[in-house]
Amino acid sequence: ELWILEEWGKFLHTKGNIFKDFNEIRDEIERETERMAGQNKGICPEPINLKIYSSRVVNLTLVDLPGITKVPVGDQPEDIESQIRELVLKYIGNPNSIILAVVTANTDMATSESLKLAKECDPDGRRTLAVVTKLDLMDAGTDAIDILCGRVIPVKLGIIGIVNRSQQDIINNKSIKDALTDEAAYLQRKYPTLANRNGTPYLAKTLNRLLMHHIRDCLPDLKTRVNVMVSQFQSLLNSYGDDVGDKSQTLLQIITKFASAYCSTIEGTARNIETTELCGGARICYIFHETFGRTLDSIHPLSGLMKLDILTAIRNATGPRPALFIPEVSFELLVKRQIRRLEEPSLRCVELVHEEMQRIIQHCGTEVQQEMLRFPKLHERIVDVVTHLLRRRLPTTNTMVENLVAIELAYINTKHPDFHNEAALATAVPKPGEEDDKQLCPANKRVLMHGNVTSTQITVGGDMTEKDVPKYRENMELYELRGLQFQEQ
Repeated sequence: ELWILEEWGKFLHTKGNIFKDFNEIRDEIERETERMAGQNKGICPEPINLKIYSSRVVNLTLVDLPGITKVPVGDQPEDIESQIRELVLKYIGNPNSIILAVVTANTDMATSESLKLAKECDPDGRRTLAVVTKLDLMDAGTDAIDILCGRVIPVKLGIIGIVNRSQQDIINNKSIKDALTDEAAYLQRKYPTLANRNGTPYLAKTLNRLLMHHIRDCLPDLKTRVNVMVSQFQSLLNSYGDDVGDKSQTLLQIITKFASAYCSTIEGTARNIETTELCGGARICYIFHETFGRTLDSIHPLSGLMKLDILTAIRNATGPRPALFIPEVSFELLVKRQIRRLEEPSLRCVELVHEEMQRIIQHCGTEVQQEMLRFPKLHERIVDVVTHLLRRRLPTTNTMVENLVAIELAYINTKHPDFHNEAALATAVPKPGEEDDKQLCPANKRVLMHGNVTSTQITVGGDMTEKDVPKYRENMELYELRGLQFQEQ
């Protein structure tokens, strides 16, 4: 009774309940297995965690894995073999684990699936120990001496034979103590020279010794990894800052820091200045002066205006009457068409600035980024609010640009100094009757001058030849551009 009280078990899923009766532990394992995997031989990758406390056992951590099933039975799925294989490899693939490959003595050891899987994960055999069960069920006249001595399949960590309780012993509730006594008697009777190196107690001591040696070998590397992880998580913990006392104050401070960092990135006064690419206000300046400026410089004022377009506009503005002067309607029509070409690059400039202001959110300084990592949901919310605000102001900005262009279209300022400068250059062009008259056919021109030049009458006929017709038409267009009246006779 005292021995039973000194031992107890505790399951992880029972929230700390202590089981002092190991029969209850066995029943709890069966109930949890049925709850997780069903009652018809199903499997589940979730482990059942059980801790056994006793002064009579060694320190070990065992993981009982299912055996390889070739043909599904009961509620098992069709791919039961691959599922079990993946589950087993998940545990034995850990380089810090010791593989306990269990084989039966009454079957061919060369066909053992457990040894095959162990060899895949541990080709050198440095962490594989073989256990041979059912020594008492071998055929009469045979023994396992060659297997236990490693003559059939050598295993570096050794091969240990044991005798378990039979199914009838389990039904009869044969105790573990009696089973160990019977096992020792069988080994002494059947394998007297190997009895001291086989059996369940020797297996437990061997596993404990291997585990200690394995821990000793792996401990330096584990210690280094743990120290590195502790340092990393300590740095991460320090980056989170002090405990939040006043939530409202902390929230206000984070938002204020973000706003200040955003403005500093635009103004170029941030602590950490980007050196690999333009960002913030510098890129906005580049967009205005380089991208947008080059685009405007590339737009020629007269691009797209053909001589025929000008003549057509003049004729359409005068209706059925010949043009005496250049109509203002046609002038404004042509000028406004050219002014409208400024609207598209201006809107594109607004779009580029909008994109850069969204990118600034990601360049708001290291301090702000650490605060954002501390509160990721707050970071997402701030980004959403700023992005929504910028997106909401984009149509208003586009409208303002469109209004600026519309203002220019509404009133053509011919009093502007630039316009007067260009007009002064235009006065330097030779007047009709001077150089242009020299280009007319000498045999067929007659210019009528009434004070200032108002009209020119060109008579076709007489000694004008066929080759003079193209020159005549060219001069005709030239004078129409200057508001002169032509009459053909």
